[in-house]
Amino acid sequence: MQFSSSVNVGELLQKARGGDEAARDRLFVVCRNYVSIVARAEIASWLKAKVDASDLVQQTLLEAHRGMANFRGTSEAEWLGWLKQILAHNAADYVRRFHGVEKRRVTREVSLAPTDESDVVAFQPSDGGPSPSQLLLQKELQLQVADAVAQLPEDYQEVVILRNLRQLPFDEVAAQMGRSRPAVQMLWTRAIRKLQEVLNQGENPR
Repeated sequence: MQFSSSVNVGELLQKARGGDEAARDRLFVVCRNYVSIVARAEIASWLKAKVDASDLVQQTLLEAHRGMANFRGTSEAEWLGWLKQILAHNAADYVRRFHGVEKRRVTREVSLAPTDESDVVAFQPSDGGPSPSQLLLQKELQLQVADAVAQLPEDYQEVVILRNLRQLPFDEVAAQMGRSRPAVQMLWTRAIRKLQEVLNQGENPR
């Protein structure tokens, strides 16, 4: 298994701008999981019945592909930030289209950072290394963590997106998932543990 973070995004950007179509296609492939995870975090629960996150992803990547000449940055962080801006703009359009007004700020930064230390089930990686939450805070690892989250079972992805990316308290996560708070906390603990395993496998492929 090869994580997208093992790909030099800056190099792909340079080649794509030079007319290398293969590099251009590869650039969008390696960023798809990142855009998908962020899109799922941006869509509020009430909007999910009306909008498929994959539609938002497809529209964002299509607009980025068509408007790539407008991107002025050179680094991976700048590129991901540009993609996030396009996605946030599209998400805001969906909100206005289906609800009339924008109910929340869709341009906020997302991270796997706990919002309330007392509300988090303790998780310590067995090897003493950084936790998945800490890893996502390191900008250069955003693609790697997004790829890892995308490999989790669906219910694990959901609890990580709700708890960590949308930064919802466990009570609200439980309500949205239709489970009890203790069940959701246990699910989240297992999801984070599995995420760590996937990350470790990516760093040490067999």
